[in-house]
Amino acid sequence: MFNSIFPKIHKEGYKFLAISVLATFIVLFFSKFVGLILAVITLWVYYFFRDPERFPINDDSFLISPADGLITDVSEKSGPEELRLENTTYNKVSIFMNVFNCHVNRVPVSCKVEEIYYKPGKFLNASLDKASEENERNYFKIKSKSNGEEIIIVQIAGLIARRIVCEVEQGQDLKQGDRIGMIRFGSRVDIYFKNKKVLAKLGQNVVAGESLIASD
Repeated sequence: MFNSIFPKIHKEGYKFLAISVLATFIVLFFSKFVGLILAVITLWVYYFFRDPERFPINDDSFLISPADGLITDVSEKSGPEELRLENTTYNKVSIFMNVFNCHVNRVPVSCKVEEIYYKPGKFLNASLDKASEENERNYFKIKSKSNGEEIIIVQIAGLIARRIVCEVEQGQDLKQGDRIGMIRFGSRVDIYFKNKKVLAKLGQNVVAGESLIASD
């Protein structure tokens, strides 16, 4: 119960939380009203950087969601040209994370990280379709351990996001639901895959590491 109410926070949040707590205590000496506003902001900072435990299905015949948020696109698209996959057609699911969602991202299946590619870019609203082509983003090409299929995960920075955090390395083996990083302050994650039945629905809210995106 305690962990549900007060989950641990991601290491990226320690600095922001410390600054917010310090500013709150200093301002409280001069203005209780402004100090209370900062206290609310401090709670939000803690909430934003929360990193709760998740419980994946542990069945690689399913893809689980790589992010918390709202599904804003379910379609067939060409793969990212940055990974030389523009001539391959994939099922694509886009998940928009607002500033109240947990921003820790996870792998949808047990896999090996085949390639990681970071590309700097703009900071458009992540809910816009052209954000996939113009925003700062980080690409993961992973290979499923169960059947060898390639799956692409793309972290896309948003309007106020200013840092994509990657926590894994090329060649690393991961289990379904393992953390791969986070994006600070509002963003989007796209997942590309083939040869699976899409379970995700447009407008659906999903939970990283638990919600089912697709199945064999």
